Amino acid sequence: MVKLLGTLISFLIPLESASGEKRVAASPETVKKLISQKCEVFLEKGAGLSSGFSDDDYRDVGVELVSSQGADVWSKVDVVLCVQVPCKVNLERMKPKSLLVGLLAPYGNESLANTLRVGSLSALALELLPRISRAQSADALSSQANIAGYKAVLLGASALDRYFPMLMTAAGTVQPAKVVILGAGVAGLQAVATAKRLGAVVFVSDIRLEVKEQVESLGARFITPPDMNEINSGKAVYAKQASEAFLTAQRQKLSDHLAEADVAICTAQVPGKSAPKLISADMLDRMRSGSVVVDIAVDQGGNCEGTQKGETLIRKGVKLIGASDLPSSVPNHASSLYARNLLALLEPFLIDGELSLNLEDELIAGALISHQGEIRFPDLFIAAGAD
Repeated sequence: MVKLLGTLISFLIPLESASGEKRVAASPETVKKLISQKCEVFLEKGAGLSSGFSDDDYRDVGVELVSSQGADVWSKVDVVLCVQVPCKVNLERMKPKSLLVGLLAPYGNESLANTLRVGSLSALALELLPRISRAQSADALSSQANIAGYKAVLLGASALDRYFPMLMTAAGTVQPAKVVILGAGVAGLQAVATAKRLGAVVFVSDIRLEVKEQVESLGARFITPPDMNEINSGKAVYAKQASEAFLTAQRQKLSDHLAEADVAICTAQVPGKSAPKLISADMLDRMRSGSVVVDIAVDQGGNCEGTQKGETLIRKGVKLIGASDLPSSVPNHASSLYARNLLALLEPFLIDGELSLNLEDELIAGALISHQGEIRFPDLFIAAGAD
């Protein structure tokens, strides 16, 4: 066990510095629990306003408010809870051996590694929490992806030139919209549930056969990957050839569904890597004018050809929505869930105002990217293409 500085651990909840970020790393509910553990909590004034939490909400549960313009508190606290990485100036103000916890975007982030090393800082990156049952309550990626999947469908429905549900009207029957969702992870499954609630007919594309049951339990139709035995026609082929044949057949199947779709929701992402390109220009050419593509993987390069972060483009009548930062667009619930994730991760190690991290605990071991300035996973921080 590694005990952090001081017998009365102090936390800082900063005003997020990333452009457009409306979330906050702690809610009045979670800071109340920290204070009940004999911890001291500071909050930069206005940090929770965009999430619907007033300064008075925090003050009423025992939080001490500090100016966001002051630097002193950064050099005094033991733990900083953040949503995104604070600006470099504030990181450099943190006292040696203090702890930073948040979604730190460590992949290829050599600047962050250097700052942690020089400042002798410890850091827990929530992106690296092991995907095990015990980590579910602390799984911030899942809680935020859930919101992204939900909001992506609302964006698609708002931008579409048709209704989502089937409607029986005096002027005739309106057929339900057809929605194709790419990827059946947390965001994809929430998108399925939301689109079904709005009355759409939903299809899901994923190369993993094991998600078929989950997809169908939500009322969607699973686009079954091509049968390799049928593709190979019983002939022995090299693995590379089989893979190319499989991918070709899969793309054709997806293209046929997209040609009939009203909305496509792209959710496929791989941590630390560029998002796979799943919708090509040729596929877009087959989509009808007025249809919509919502790409929530755009921050990693996008699943769809031509999507741009934070922009809505029109390509031959098809709306391409580069839907970045969707959790931040639902800041109240996103912050509440995220704050609970952080509390669930740290609370087991808080005893009578002391925070002792067990470096052998698999949650801590998996997410601790720096320990008192020692970079634990140096390859993680190397930018793609760097020597």
